[in-house]
Amino acid sequence: MRGTRERFAEEARGENPDLATLCLLIGAEADPEFGEARIDEAQIELDRLAGELPFAPSGGPRGRAAAVGELLGGRYGFHGTRDDYRRLESSLLHEVLRRRRGLPILLSVVWIEVARRAGIPVHGVGLPGHFVVGFGDPGGPGGEVLADPFEGGRLLSAEDAGVLVSGTAGTELTSEMLEPADPLETVLRVLNNIRAWAAARPERTDVQLWAVDLSLLLPSHPARLRYERAVLLTQRGDFTRGARELEEYAEVIAAADPQTAEAARNRARAARAMLN
Repeated sequence: MRGTRERFAEEARGENPDLATLCLLIGAEADPEFGEARIDEAQIELDRLAGELPFAPSGGPRGRAAAVGELLGGRYGFHGTRDDYRRLESSLLHEVLRRRRGLPILLSVVWIEVARRAGIPVHGVGLPGHFVVGFGDPGGPGGEVLADPFEGGRLLSAEDAGVLVSGTAGTELTSEMLEPADPLETVLRVLNNIRAWAAARPERTDVQLWAVDLSLLLPSHPARLRYERAVLLTQRGDFTRGARELEEYAEVIAAADPQTAEAARNRARAARAMLN
């Protein structure tokens, strides 16, 4: 069977990357015992939940958002709490399906995947600091309706969304913030959350490293992730590889940012000195 990372790279670089599959492969990277059979089980659970919705329910975007919220937030109790930010499981789709708890973005993935399977037009909306779900088309009949899966699917007015952005990011809501997030943008944000969780726990550099490695397999990613990976390697005692990757990173950015490049070279020299 192909390895998790090979499958992740192939899916991410395909013509139509599948959001659920990519998130489940992140779970397989986090838990080596989470194999093919359990990935299939999670997909079947999403299918089952979607099967409890009428196909393309009536009522326009608001009625469809309410129907999904009633099913997932009401009947099945999917929601989040502040405590969920402390748990790695809150960023793993299979665990969110099992616990019915998670971060806003993973709960949004559940909403998106269940609604999509039921023929409901839906997309993610990556508000600063808080991911939500959009139903309908801002320029279409009925407009767009936002729902917050972290709050059990609570429907959000424009004012509600503005208050949410102000509270989490300290800024005003703009139209650009409401643009649909594509699957790869969503997956990168999931991995960013995992990296942030691990970075706050120095004993979990293993998690931070695999989250960086998966991020680097995406077709588009921040160049600085290569620097982060090199530093993690040195922190984990792999001084030779870490130094080499720091030097490679310095070469890439030298023309645009000579100061940062020199800092990377200095760090590489310090890593090589640890070998003496």
